[in-house]
Amino acid sequence: MRILVVGGGGREHALVWALSRSGGNDIICAPGNPGIGKLARLYPVEASDIRGMTGLAGEKDVDLVVVGPEAPLVAGLADTLRAAGIPCFGPGREASRMEGSKWFAKEIMQAAGVPTAEGEVFADAGSAMDYIGEDAGQFVIKADGLASGKGVFLPSEPSEAAEILNGLFSGKGGDSGQKVVVERRLIGREVSILAICSGTGCVVLPPSRDHKRLGDKDTGPNTGGMGAVCPPPELGEDFAAAAGDTIILPVLQELAGRGIDYRGVLYAGLMVTGDGPRVLEFNVRFGDPETQAVLPLLGSDLSELCAMAALGQPLPARVDVIDGACTCVVLASGGYPSSYGKGYPVSGTDDVEGAFVFHAGTTASDGGLVTAGGRVLSVAAVSDDLGSSIEKAYLELGKIRFRDCYFRTDIGR
Repeated sequence: MRILVVGGGGREHALVWALSRSGGNDIICAPGNPGIGKLARLYPVEASDIRGMTGLAGEKDVDLVVVGPEAPLVAGLADTLRAAGIPCFGPGREASRMEGSKWFAKEIMQAAGVPTAEGEVFADAGSAMDYIGEDAGQFVIKADGLASGKGVFLPSEPSEAAEILNGLFSGKGGDSGQKVVVERRLIGREVSILAICSGTGCVVLPPSRDHKRLGDKDTGPNTGGMGAVCPPPELGEDFAAAAGDTIILPVLQELAGRGIDYRGVLYAGLMVTGDGPRVLEFNVRFGDPETQAVLPLLGSDLSELCAMAALGQPLPARVDVIDGACTCVVLASGGYPSSYGKGYPVSGTDDVEGAFVFHAGTTASDGGLVTAGGRVLSVAAVSDDLGSSIEKAYLELGKIRFRDCYFRTDIGR
């Protein structure tokens, strides 16, 4: 197949790598990055350019489009591609509201009987503060719309909650903060589930665990993700299948009952509490950096799974999984997720052995590699068990250098 991958981050690099593993696919990517450029032909079309991306897919006569980022899905890229007769792995605009509006996702969960946290939606700071009261530490504040993984806040005091809410409603979070969802805080361990979905059917990939906080021991602000492991060691072998039955399938059936045909990935961020798994959020695309930790363990052909889902065909009951574990650690620019410098030379990526280096915020300059984003690279290592995969990932990432390089030292630990 000729496959167009939309996007240019670490997730898309991992997708291109996985889609190219069979050797039988011709991969193109837009806009891509220098790492992806070693595996696919790149075209300078931005992921948000729906008309340009549809035109590229038609011009290159692609058999399948795989969309990485959420924003073009929420904007309707999949609908436009399908209207042009181009198969697309990614949900349409209505289905993408599962990520585009946290309250819409909450309503779907409630209708489908899917366990989640108690919460309400608010359009002003005063009403939200009345709901929170003096127990701010018992609540989570979420921007309702897209916030690139940075729209979740965990206040400890009422004054902090008020500051967060006033910032969101004053435009600090852009359009994502026009409404906010306030939920009761759940206690437990986080787990991420990625399910490939075709209508009312799905197949669930191995579970993973993202590390969202910037600092070691889960301190500091939330980020887009500082690392991930697959699978989390304490989960039973039947966890993924059970999550598919109790969480993913009821949501797909509820959406179908509303006339929404879901084709793509449905990502469920879960909190495993003493009362069982509860949904924290849904995303409508592969997670980043979970994808970099999950796909190296996938034994099945990803391109076949994506094509079947894009065409609305039945999926297999399960995927093949490689024995072992994978650890992915993100190398970020100092200052991320706030302000950070760009254009710093990157060295050592070619010295990494026995691990995957996925590019995210990099670009080429005068023949060399330089930093161009907050999350610059991720290093993923597979081994027989989690402990040895952690050691391997950290050993190899130590070969990479760039100014103000920052990474957590406790991913998986």
